Amino acid sequence: MSRYWSPGIARLTPYVPGEQPQLERLIKLNTNENPYGPSPRVLQAVRDALGDDGDGLRRYPDPDAARLKAAIAAYHGLSAAQVFVGNGSDEVLALVFQALLKHERPILFPDITYSFYPVYCGLYEIAYESVPLTDRYTIRAADYVRPNGGIIFPNPNAPTGCLMPLQDVEAILRGNPDSVVVVDEAYIDFGGVSAVTLIDRYPNLLVVQTLSKSRSLAGLRVGFALGHADLIAGLERVKNSFNSYPLDRLAQAGAVAAFEDRDHFEHTRRAVMASRDALTLRLSALGFEVLPSAANFVFARHPAHDAATLAAALRARHIVVRHFAKPRIAQFLRISVGTDQECDALCDALADIVA
Repeated sequence: MSRYWSPGIARLTPYVPGEQPQLERLIKLNTNENPYGPSPRVLQAVRDALGDDGDGLRRYPDPDAARLKAAIAAYHGLSAAQVFVGNGSDEVLALVFQALLKHERPILFPDITYSFYPVYCGLYEIAYESVPLTDRYTIRAADYVRPNGGIIFPNPNAPTGCLMPLQDVEAILRGNPDSVVVVDEAYIDFGGVSAVTLIDRYPNLLVVQTLSKSRSLAGLRVGFALGHADLIAGLERVKNSFNSYPLDRLAQAGAVAAFEDRDHFEHTRRAVMASRDALTLRLSALGFEVLPSAANFVFARHPAHDAATLAAALRARHIVVRHFAKPRIAQFLRISVGTDQECDALCDALADIVA
């Protein structure tokens, strides 16, 4: 702590990202990265944007990211005025909290959810209420139909991986016509139906997505929001009061190419889904309870073994998973879906540990 800090900084509890360990022969299953590489067309687009002599880095990028917005709009059947882009979905969400969720009443989000949400509330001094998940770790739509200053939740939820049916998302929208409802769809491509189809019917809906997971571009940092043009205009107003150039030339070029290569996207996401289902079966055979997942990870616990102890034993074998020492979920491990070989190595190690 420093006496030069601005007031309130000492009260912040920063978000703790997943570890990026520097271990040899590492099987890294802790941060939900896609085990498969991005489209070759992305790599070529980045090279082209760089230029033979690196001239692409000399000039500023397009501050409006017009080509990328057009590509996203075309993919989702929207207009470019309904698209906002940012430096990863975390930046997009940060601007969402500031532009759309700071009102007199508290906002609502689940008690077990993406742990950045309360961090944003602390940063922007936004009051919130956490709404308990059900005993089956699912979101109950009826719990969100009450006075509030806005609603945000991931779908599928994180870190549980549980999916809310689209009709329940719509029930929340219908029950809150005077509040912004933000659906954080970082993992929607691994088994869910996007709420994007509801945008033209609900002007209070904002959908946030990312290229980090299903497009294998976590290192490129591209996120976006989709919604009514008035919501997007509010985000643009805040963004241009903060950072006019959030996406560099390479990120914009690579992201456009990622949306253009639908075959690669379909192939890799289906491979992840198949591996997830096989991993779920094998973990269940080892005695784990695995929550139903529509994401690129599973959330599992063993009735006879402490989760933190299991995580430490795996780490000793150079296999890293995520453990959250938090109420209600302290006995769960969140395990990213790797390649089939990585999942086999994980399960072999767990079979040895639990035996």
